[in-house]
Amino acid sequence: MKILLVAGGDPTYWPAFAGFDKIIGIDRGNLFLLRRGIVPDLAIGDFDSLNASEKKEVFSQVAEVLTSPAEKDDTDTQLALVTAFERFPKAQVTLIGATGGRLDHLLANLWLGVEPRFQPFSTQIRIADKGNSVDYLMPGSHQIVKEAQMSYLAFCCLTPVKQLTLKNVKYELSAIDFLQPTSLASNEFLTGEAEVSFSEGIIAVIQSRDV
Repeated sequence: MKILLVAGGDPTYWPAFAGFDKIIGIDRGNLFLLRRGIVPDLAIGDFDSLNASEKKEVFSQVAEVLTSPAEKDDTDTQLALVTAFERFPKAQVTLIGATGGRLDHLLANLWLGVEPRFQPFSTQIRIADKGNSVDYLMPGSHQIVKEAQMSYLAFCCLTPVKQLTLKNVKYELSAIDFLQPTSLASNEFLTGEAEVSFSEGIIAVIQSRDV
């Protein structure tokens, strides 16, 4: 099962997408979808970013709408992610519309994979836009496959990380500890796959290109 979550960020940053089994619109993301001829399977949010006519447009076209109060502990994106994994716990979830706008929203979205409730699903979550993809790694050994058209590779330590080893990349590491969140940016693949291993912590792997 592949699920696409569409948040309310600027759609000019959206990547091309196809092949998803379910599409969940988040707040203003629903309006952006509808105006591109795509009807989401589920609309979720407090819809405080829509005026009355825009709300009517969304509510009249989407078969299932889940509304939340504007003042709440979770963001609309967090609520959408909770709903996605409650209904489809084995799904691969891609989040778009989560970058290119407010910095506080970007950081909130980037740290989703660190939240204890989402950690069991962190390797099933991806954040993407037209120039970047973000995947989460938990402790262990991993093979990272180079994506077509992506030029750069970064390892963002979202927590303290122990024994980080990087192989088959331009800048290799051998069992290095990082005591605070750190972004190891502007690395590159040497072959089609990079090797990553670490014993503790959570890492976001970012592949990117200039756009």
